[in-house]
Amino acid sequence: MATGVSPARASGDAVAERLRIVQDLCDRGEPLPAIMEALTAGGLTPAQRRRFDAEVLAGPLGSRMDIAVKRGAARRREFLTLVRPYVIGVDPKVKLDLPVARRLAFHLVEHRDVDELAEGDALQQLVAAAAEPSRRVRKKMRWYADLPLREELPESLYRLRAADLIPVTQVEEITWENGRLRVGGHAYLAGLSVRSRRFNRATVVLRGPRWLPPVRMRTRRVHHPEATYGAREAGCNYDWSGFTAELNPSALRWRAALRAVVRGGKRLLRRRATVRDTTTWRAEIVIWSRGARAVGMLRGPSSGRTERPRGTELRKGWWVRPVWTSDRALQVVLQPTRAELTGVRLEGERLELTVFLPDRRFAKGHARLDGHRIAADFTPGPGGTEVVVPLAVSSLLQERDGGRLWIEPKGDPAAPVMLGSAAESRSIIGEREITVLGDRRDRVMVSAHRVRPVVSRAVWGEDGTLLLEGSYPGSGRAELTLRHRTGLIYATPMERDGEDFSVRLAPAAMPRFGETVPLGGGNWSIAAREESGEIVPIRMDHAALDDLDEGPKIIDGREYRVISTRFDVPVLAVAEDRPDDEKGPGGLYALQRSFYPAERSRGLNDATVYVAYDGRQYEGNVRAVYEERVRRGDDREHIWIVKDGAFTPPGSAELGFGDVRPTVVRAGSREHYAALARSRYVVTNAFLPPWFRAREDQVVVQTWHGSPLKRMGNDLPHMSRDPKPPAWHRQAVEVRGWDLLVSQSPWATPILRKAFGYQGEVLESGYPRNDVLASPDREELAARVRARLGIAEGVRLVLYAPTYRDYDRKNASLKLNLAEARRVLGSDHEFLIRGHSMQAAPNVPRGLGHDVTTYPDMADLLLVADVLITDYSSVMFDFAATGRPILLFTYDLQRYSSKRGLYLDLEAEGPGPLLSTGADVIEAIRTIDQVAAAGADRYENFRRTYAPRDDGKATARLVDHVFPS
Repeated sequence: MATGVSPARASGDAVAERLRIVQDLCDRGEPLPAIMEALTAGGLTPAQRRRFDAEVLAGPLGSRMDIAVKRGAARRREFLTLVRPYVIGVDPKVKLDLPVARRLAFHLVEHRDVDELAEGDALQQLVAAAAEPSRRVRKKMRWYADLPLREELPESLYRLRAADLIPVTQVEEITWENGRLRVGGHAYLAGLSVRSRRFNRATVVLRGPRWLPPVRMRTRRVHHPEATYGAREAGCNYDWSGFTAELNPSALRWRAALRAVVRGGKRLLRRRATVRDTTTWRAEIVIWSRGARAVGMLRGPSSGRTERPRGTELRKGWWVRPVWTSDRALQVVLQPTRAELTGVRLEGERLELTVFLPDRRFAKGHARLDGHRIAADFTPGPGGTEVVVPLAVSSLLQERDGGRLWIEPKGDPAAPVMLGSAAESRSIIGEREITVLGDRRDRVMVSAHRVRPVVSRAVWGEDGTLLLEGSYPGSGRAELTLRHRTGLIYATPMERDGEDFSVRLAPAAMPRFGETVPLGGGNWSIAAREESGEIVPIRMDHAALDDLDEGPKIIDGREYRVISTRFDVPVLAVAEDRPDDEKGPGGLYALQRSFYPAERSRGLNDATVYVAYDGRQYEGNVRAVYEERVRRGDDREHIWIVKDGAFTPPGSAELGFGDVRPTVVRAGSREHYAALARSRYVVTNAFLPPWFRAREDQVVVQTWHGSPLKRMGNDLPHMSRDPKPPAWHRQAVEVRGWDLLVSQSPWATPILRKAFGYQGEVLESGYPRNDVLASPDREELAARVRARLGIAEGVRLVLYAPTYRDYDRKNASLKLNLAEARRVLGSDHEFLIRGHSMQAAPNVPRGLGHDVTTYPDMADLLLVADVLITDYSSVMFDFAATGRPILLFTYDLQRYSSKRGLYLDLEAEGPGPLLSTGADVIEAIRTIDQVAAAGADRYENFRRTYAPRDDGKATARLVDHVFPS
């Protein structure tokens, strides 16, 4: 805290610092000579050099080699020429102890001719095969890696060593039962199946200071098939990798007592008083599995309760606590309470904390908050010392982060202040608060920040709603927000009653533009958003954590859990409720290698599968084809693939066409595989799953999702490399299965053919999704969309729909100043902001625009937009069918065209003016009628060339061509 005293700096680790420098150079893509200069620099002792070389070869230099191997002969030759002298100089024992794939690769680098490796494929074979962790073979009682070149290289190089046999662990339970600590989870060696108890043992060992005897916890293997479902590699069975381990804390007491005697004796020899000290044991697991033995740290807590294990008090002032380190490794500490908080009092500009030091009497000393010393009053008394720590409120309120409280009695080591039986406190000062809380290890933390909501109760209702209640001092309106890692946000109003708040939401039916959809899979962070737009974090009440229901709630085939992660951070976790045999790589392996081939051998059904953007949306060309067929009364089976509950396709009754109901199939399910294996027709607008192989008697209609403006497919630079990248082979296999490719124009057809390497039939029908833009009912349809968006009649709508930037996908900022646009254009202009699905969700200021990134169908937005602002998106080809103005906001045209490349010269042929600043865009909107009139001829030429058949009949042409009556 702000006391004028700077915290002390810890001494650095020369090897770690050097490794950081090398890693930074590699991350920035610096030239190889600069990296080699950093690698070969002096200043390390022989022991440090061996450690540094081992880390570099297994880490950054090995990764750089993988990249060079894939980039062609020239890059391989450069890498080999520069790196070989360094590899030759590395200690042979260091090279022998590398992970097996790195060991083999660097052996080749050292011993093979540079030209042979550069021109040949030996390194490529190794790099590709090393990605499969399950490639293991056993000879007699030893395990070897099943990697290429076995007949050319010494067999000893393939033997699995300690670096290859690192246990994969997950801790799912830490509880106290009858005074004993119980730890449960699973642990296995990747690639070594454990189908039974036989030849399969595991022991959890606690290792403390090196001269103390280790503690072997009573461990037994248990049946735990969930480990197989969640494994990263396919084809292995880890059903018996579960374990439970029990600890009797008395085993720690006598070891800690022995350590205390030794340490106390040393302090007495130095004429210092003895001090009760904390003893820490790290948890390791020793695995014997099918002739292999491995030792590793016990890591990986499951989210929720396991992240915040409780401690237990062995006797007065002595606690045993299981704790997690910053790198998610488990430790067990035996900790004395040397300082305990007894009171917190706020008096004007002073926050006073009272601390008691039991069994010791001190007259002098200091307190420390984080790294800053603070004067404190020490008063010896009966049974110990009372310490009063005064904190200046004004200084606390200026701080941004919290700090841990320590007491430093004169002559004794610093003691962390424990919360103990004291109550946590929060002092409200205006719009800020000062909190005194315990952390997950019960240590006192003091922090000042914006007043935050504290959730004290989370209850699921029978109807699937979630009720959150707690305290939130203050006034004014606020919303509870759920935010996904993709940037998607849902907001629900909070009811505030004095210092209390409540909010009720339905995770399975969240409102979205007039409809309801379930929350997508993943973790949704929970926060509050004030009326000003400020985002305020929410925390869980620590007193409510023990009773928090973190179990799953199954609603409509989806699993919802409220969990408190990282101790007190509430999160709503969402996932599909899938059968066990569909989970993980093992389930995928079985579906793709067994189930799908068996289904392909069966007869075809007269059904059509519809897949739009991998099942993420109900929109575009695929939607138009489906609705046209339903309108015609086609009652053959219609199957929609839906990913992560993203939408519910309407039947003909909802569309007003009769009584045809579609079949909804969850993406990735057995039914998904069966549908693609046995349906006669497949209609899609993007690539299908990699495992799909079209049958001879199937018809695959590829409608794609836009005429290409930016270069794609084979026209991208990396697709012309030799050897060809995986993406090239993936595309080639996909395209071979297409029977018909839909094109928007004669201009787009040759570009699509070349980009995809497609030689089959092309139908230049125009895009079905744009039929709505020329529909006789378009005014009525537009009115419905405006109502759905909450836009009043008479407002001019400006749609801003930029594409993504390959080089800046995480950027969520808008280049258009919406506040300035509102000032210049007035309230009769409204902005719709449509971010790209491959770009971070746009940050749209509240009240200045409507974020329509998640609106289901882009065609609806084009229907209501009066002006389109875009850059390099294919949406300009679609919007041209409306005849309405288009502005091209190309602020990075030179950079974008040089990095990605464009098929069209926008400056010469674009449908609107090229604008490089936001001010230019706003001015063009203000004078849009004049701008449109000035470019009318150019616009019409663009429309005739690039969208000649978007006349409202494209869907009928496509359906007539593909689907016989």
